[in-house]
Amino acid sequence: MTSCPAYNHLAGRGGDGGTGRGSSAKKYVAGGLSAVLLIAVVLGVVAVTLRSTHHIGSNVPDPTSSSAGDGLSTSAQYVSSFCASTDYKDTCQKSLGPLLTAKSGPKEVVTAAIKVAIGGVQVGLDKAKDVAKGVTEPMQKAALSDCEELLNYAIEELKDSIGVVGGGGDNRSLSERADDLKSWLSAVISYQETCVDGVTHPELQSAVKVGLVNATQMTSNALAIVAGLETSLDAMKIPFKLPTMTNGRRLMEATEGGYPEWFSAADRRLLAQHTKGNVKPNVVVAKDGSGNFKSISDALDAMPAQYSGRYVIYVKAGLYDESPMVTKKMVNVFMYGDGPRKTIVTGHKNFVDGTPTFQTATFAAIGNGFIAKSMGFQNTAGAEKHQAVALRVQSDMSAFFNCRMDGFQDTLYAQTHRQFYRNCVVSGTIDFIFGDSSVVFQNCLIIVRRPMDNQQNTVTAHGRADRHETTGIVIQNCRIVPDRKLYPVRLRIKSYLGRPWKEYSRTVVMESMIGDLIQPDGWMPWDGNFALNTLFYAEYANRGAGANTARRVRWPGFKVIKDRNEAMQYTVGRFIQGGLWLKYTQIPHFVGLKN
Repeated sequence: MTSCPAYNHLAGRGGDGGTGRGSSAKKYVAGGLSAVLLIAVVLGVVAVTLRSTHHIGSNVPDPTSSSAGDGLSTSAQYVSSFCASTDYKDTCQKSLGPLLTAKSGPKEVVTAAIKVAIGGVQVGLDKAKDVAKGVTEPMQKAALSDCEELLNYAIEELKDSIGVVGGGGDNRSLSERADDLKSWLSAVISYQETCVDGVTHPELQSAVKVGLVNATQMTSNALAIVAGLETSLDAMKIPFKLPTMTNGRRLMEATEGGYPEWFSAADRRLLAQHTKGNVKPNVVVAKDGSGNFKSISDALDAMPAQYSGRYVIYVKAGLYDESPMVTKKMVNVFMYGDGPRKTIVTGHKNFVDGTPTFQTATFAAIGNGFIAKSMGFQNTAGAEKHQAVALRVQSDMSAFFNCRMDGFQDTLYAQTHRQFYRNCVVSGTIDFIFGDSSVVFQNCLIIVRRPMDNQQNTVTAHGRADRHETTGIVIQNCRIVPDRKLYPVRLRIKSYLGRPWKEYSRTVVMESMIGDLIQPDGWMPWDGNFALNTLFYAEYANRGAGANTARRVRWPGFKVIKDRNEAMQYTVGRFIQGGLWLKYTQIPHFVGLKN
């Protein structure tokens, strides 16, 4: 689901008056297959994908073999039962029917569902490449290049998921590993959405979206099947065996001593040393030349390709005008500075000057397990440049402590996966905390800045596009306040807790202090009635002049949580499984409710 074009997030959103800046007078000829042909072709690609990966996983029948047809005739009801929880049942039954028999077990079902999703994404990727061949306009060309990158991320995550499901040697049940699978599948949906949103020319966007229609449906189905199996197998107490690790994925498994098994002895010593304040970095970055490198990017580029354990980078005080990226291959990077006002990474890329929002980030963290402490990230483009990201985070099980993110529109792009922010400062104006991750902000200071004239402030804009995604924004035990320039006019310039970027947007504000700058209705619509029935916005046990819920919106999707047990669903322990991994970051946190 995408929003109204005039409010399309990556194309220029309502905060700029809904100008729809992504349009262009130039006409493009989008080559490739029609929507009708794509429906047929995707099944062929899926069959090829399944044949080429048949050795991965277990007893998924080859759809080109004669036995596959017999299985379909005898197992239609069996397949239908697995597809019952999906939103695209017809697609589910047609794609899985030739691949499963009545003897297929849970692993076979999940593996087949993920494999057909890979086929669908591959078709979308090929279509995006085909569309890009006829494009010369720089912004659209860059956006289509982003599509290729994003859809490759999607395919890699799906393959990682197959590796998890298909191997052996781990007695944990599906419910114990399902959170990982659901997080990764949710990220795959987000990558597809980000690809489509970034292409702002209507004809090009339509072509890319059509190319991804099967990928969208098949990924949603896989996510629904995992969730459905988790529920049914838990009820029947049937174990679902999964491997410990695969394809570089470092999964959560406690061993003697309380550390995950993938933590080396050296990594454990490192964390213990950091707690005592005497950690030794692998490399030092210093602007004055007193370290190993003068730039953060150079330090990251020098990281060994096969490094095992936590790689530590100390960034000395200084203003670093660059755009570092912790790539997908750079896992378990720990970066720390001399303080968020002393060690600052700065940039000014922005949408107005021709950079797609996805690429405007001053700093990007993609590799899993990234930790940042005592650093600042800023984008100085200013309010008049609209979308300008200071920090983009895609890293799973990533954490930020005593950090600062400063910008205006779109300051923090919490893009995908599980993220945690503690004792951080985030400042901005419009949708300045946005993305489709599962993220918890705890004990943070959220500062609303003065926007341009005729603009309104919105703290959050969550991008959950599918109801099966496990994503959402949780703001817990934080303070939401105006900055000094907004303060004198805080009651005249309207500020809201958030607005729904996507159809199933989910945001929970709880146990926080909300200043009087927040409007009595609390939340702002995106465009008319869009998403008001399907979003989930909630508040629980907040305090402050802006926390009074008596005059809050009356949308079907909004509620004031009164049940403590319901509020527990959105805590660190349950929402991002923080109890299993945050303790190894040595970052202070509480896994439940504060009070």
